[in-house]
Amino acid sequence: MPASPRTARVINDRLALDHLLREGPLTATRLKELTGLSRPTVADLVDRLTGAGLIRVVGESGADRRGPNARLYGLVAERAHLAALDVRTSGLALVVTDLLGTPLAEARLPIDGDLGTVPAVERAVSLLDATLDEAGVDHLHSLCVGAPGLVDPATGELRDSSGLPGWHRRLVRALQGHRTARVLVENETNLAAVAERRHGAAQDHDTFVLLWLGHAVGAAVVLDGVLRRGAGGGAGELGFLPVPQTSSLPSATDCGGGFHSLAGSAAVHDLARRHGLPVGRPADEADGREEPASATAVRAAFDAGAAGEAFLDALADRIALGAAAVAAVLDPGCVVLAGETGEAGGEPLASRVGKRLAALSPLRTDVRASHLGGGAVLAGALLTAQEGARDALFSTGQA
Repeated sequence: MPASPRTARVINDRLALDHLLREGPLTATRLKELTGLSRPTVADLVDRLTGAGLIRVVGESGADRRGPNARLYGLVAERAHLAALDVRTSGLALVVTDLLGTPLAEARLPIDGDLGTVPAVERAVSLLDATLDEAGVDHLHSLCVGAPGLVDPATGELRDSSGLPGWHRRLVRALQGHRTARVLVENETNLAAVAERRHGAAQDHDTFVLLWLGHAVGAAVVLDGVLRRGAGGGAGELGFLPVPQTSSLPSATDCGGGFHSLAGSAAVHDLARRHGLPVGRPADEADGREEPASATAVRAAFDAGAAGEAFLDALADRIALGAAAVAAVLDPGCVVLAGETGEAGGEPLASRVGKRLAALSPLRTDVRASHLGGGAVLAGALLTAQEGARDALFSTGQA
């Protein structure tokens, strides 16, 4: 059935707004070319979007041109404000932006493991308030929280997870309705994949898997451009994957004996010690987070000569086992190594894993290092908040 006039207007408005978001300011003539709409239709939608406060004239297309055809239309950046939070076990980082993603203020906060749940939440909320005040923002349209653990795909709630601090779930509840219209929650690995696809190592792939290597291990699955979370939000829980070279099998409550026992931080650190690497104390980050011992070991390996080379080869053997399982089930064509350990290993580690994966699997799989490193989760959270605000604003013009 043909679309009703109202539905057609909504579709056309959204199409034009999406082009303005991606391309930046455009003339009405350029909007006509990009959308394929008629000149009168473009003129109507420009008037409509201007009246809704979503776009405005931001300049002219040339120094010598004047008149309506030369006007450049751009999105009204202050139409909505967004925030993104990267929440880890021992701290958080956040950024406040306008609708276009331009940073207005940023902050980091260490949270001591001995601090109680209520004080931890109070400090986190106070930091958000202070950052909003610094940015001159009274109210947020959308806020996205990236955190470790399972997120229920039906309710969007962060589930109870063993080993994670209780203030994570309490923080999400405290943020709901606190100077914000909506709070979105997503697993940190999934957000890293969102960012790598938009700005990083997977920009040329609609289907890929991001393998997170840090304190723990996990994966994010993107198929045909869509992030796949699974029926219970557990897609990519590779820590529980049974693999060779371990002394036992994982259980429903313990990933010991699974892939985690080969590629988790403690296991990699132990592997480094067995290769005689001089592994020092992990470095503390600005928000109080401690670099995984595995990442410290990988960095040390690059300056350790033959022992370092042998360690990196052995580590690549281990990572390739998990990557081979992913390739056999999903055939993603591309695996991105992310997380602190993947970031520390960079292209040299990715190249090693790629060679071993090619020997294990007949399916051609490109193995790449993360391009965004430690900023991937926060970048993905911002993109998710931006998409949520865009869906609401661009669909109704008034959300």
